[in-house]
Amino acid sequence: MNARSWWLMISVGLGILLNPLNSSMVSVAIPRLQHAFQLDYTAVSWIIFSFYIASAIAQPVMGKASDLFGRKKIFLAGLIVSFVASLLAPLSANFGMLIVFRIVQSIGTSMMVAVGMAIVRIHITEKQATAISILSIFLSGAAAIGPFIGGVLTDWWDWHAIFLVNIPFVVASFVMAWRMIPGDTPPTPAASNLSVRKWLQMIDASGILLFTAGLIALLFGLLSIKSSSHASVFNIIIVLIGLALLAAFVRHELTTPSPFIPLRTFAKYPAMTRVNVEFMLVNVIFYSLFFGLPSYLQMVRHISEIHTGLYMLSLGLCSLLAAPLAGRWIDKSGPRPALIVSALLMTLGSIWLVTLNQTSPIISISLALAAFGIANGLNNVALQAALFNSSPKNMIGVASGLFSTSRYFGTILSSLIIGVVMGGQFSFEGFRVLGMILTLIAVSLVFMSRHRREAGQLQET
Repeated sequence: MNARSWWLMISVGLGILLNPLNSSMVSVAIPRLQHAFQLDYTAVSWIIFSFYIASAIAQPVMGKASDLFGRKKIFLAGLIVSFVASLLAPLSANFGMLIVFRIVQSIGTSMMVAVGMAIVRIHITEKQATAISILSIFLSGAAAIGPFIGGVLTDWWDWHAIFLVNIPFVVASFVMAWRMIPGDTPPTPAASNLSVRKWLQMIDASGILLFTAGLIALLFGLLSIKSSSHASVFNIIIVLIGLALLAAFVRHELTTPSPFIPLRTFAKYPAMTRVNVEFMLVNVIFYSLFFGLPSYLQMVRHISEIHTGLYMLSLGLCSLLAAPLAGRWIDKSGPRPALIVSALLMTLGSIWLVTLNQTSPIISISLALAAFGIANGLNNVALQAALFNSSPKNMIGVASGLFSTSRYFGTILSSLIIGVVMGGQFSFEGFRVLGMILTLIAVSLVFMSRHRREAGQLQET
């Protein structure tokens, strides 16, 4: 690759890393946010929900918008939106305002993720695999070191710093992207003359509205029941409304010609569906630790933010180190052996967490995190390979989109599990219950991996 291609990759990489960086930095800042806004854990967990719900919606929508408005325009607009959100979030007078800016930040960073890979694929024609792998390092590396950066910033400058740290990345990416990303080709006449009504149909605005309203109502109702320690009539009604809206969403997606989430694809390709279910469960485990363990270390073990960030590095770094080794292994043996090993590691790690007590040495937690990190590195590569093996070639784009959606479902579900288990206050007992739940999920993944192996043997015979 020539020098211009490298600068193009760096400009895009600095932009797309903002989404995983901001999703992971906040994990260490949650106790500080609770104290700053006088909130219980259930209420403050919306700082996580809001980001992932907005990302799950914004990324596919912005991918479609780039076909109409141009990828460079969407990328630069995302940087501007992220800059404004990062600048104003620290000035939030209350938690509601902070949630609004967090959602805006999620939309801005999602705009860049939605088009970043496409920009590199279109404008870097040589060594594309190398270019894509480098962008993947920006994404996975930012997620891995996010808790450490968040811990350092929160310990030194309070929670405001986890938003302000975005500004130099945004400015550097904008200056380079403005110069390095080639201009967009003019839109086709059909795209230029697209009416608002047609545009809303193309992005499935009705489906997005049903999905968002149903998910928020369901989460609010369930978390309110746990927070108040009793199921009031109001909370039950909210839960039922959420379930009804989600049922309407499913019905709508099965009939609309341009669905937000193509549910019919899941029914048509069961092998691909199984991969997405596994990926969702893997992310439930990973992000339950990602968001639950920092709060446990700070609230129960009274460890500082900076040391919490250091301990969390064992999770992210082991994941990063395992991924390239997993790639070589999977190229030789296929995804099944790696999935079985990762499921066993997650099971052992979860059991390990359940056996901890309040005086267990921190090194024990670090070793458990290392096991989860290796498992995550194996899963990221193995499930991606399994996805390509189970998806028709003409549906790779759709399959990749569904794969990302499964990740978001897993992250949202992990936050819900933590909120329901912990309620208003993070406790050692709640953390042990969380470990038990993760053990059950990990054991189910062992059985799913075993079933995958048996299915493969049956096909071979």
